[in-house]
Amino acid sequence: MRTLTTFLLCLLLAAPLYAQKNKRDPLTVAQQDQIAEAGISPLDRLNLYVKFLNEHADTIQGLIRRAHSTAWVHRMDDELEDFAALMDELSSNLDLYADRKADIRKSMKPMNESIGRWQSMLKSISKEPGFEVSLEDATDSSNDLAAQAKQVATDQEAYFKAHPDQKGQDRYEPK
Repeated sequence: MRTLTTFLLCLLLAAPLYAQKNKRDPLTVAQQDQIAEAGISPLDRLNLYVKFLNEHADTIQGLIRRAHSTAWVHRMDDELEDFAALMDELSSNLDLYADRKADIRKSMKPMNESIGRWQSMLKSISKEPGFEVSLEDATDSSNDLAAQAKQVATDQEAYFKAHPDQKGQDRYEPK
């Protein structure tokens, strides 16, 4: 009985460590530092996320042309997971700045162009066992982000047309 208790205790203690080991961060330490340095500047943060997503898209594009192997499938799965996670982060930031009525119109056109490129790239990937779930997640994230970015761009144009005195603001501050 004592051995069984010890074994179960070891399993319970090891489970959180295993989960931590497999948690990936889609950004490098240098990229995280750049995001931190951008602070609360809406345009800088959004532009950095688009830049990092474009880098990930280039990596995925390069993987598409490589010979397929077990290692390739694993790498493609990881890259697609990171790509979806970054799109979700961009989406969260977009929500935050749109809610604050930050003037992010300068970021919207390049962002929408990049989203279109990302969607085309994701459509060009053939589904294969091993990364079909991460491909579907990335595709869903890109579709959600595209719809959100289109809506935010429309809302931004209408808001700043009605409130020209608030052009260029980082957040709405009631008077």
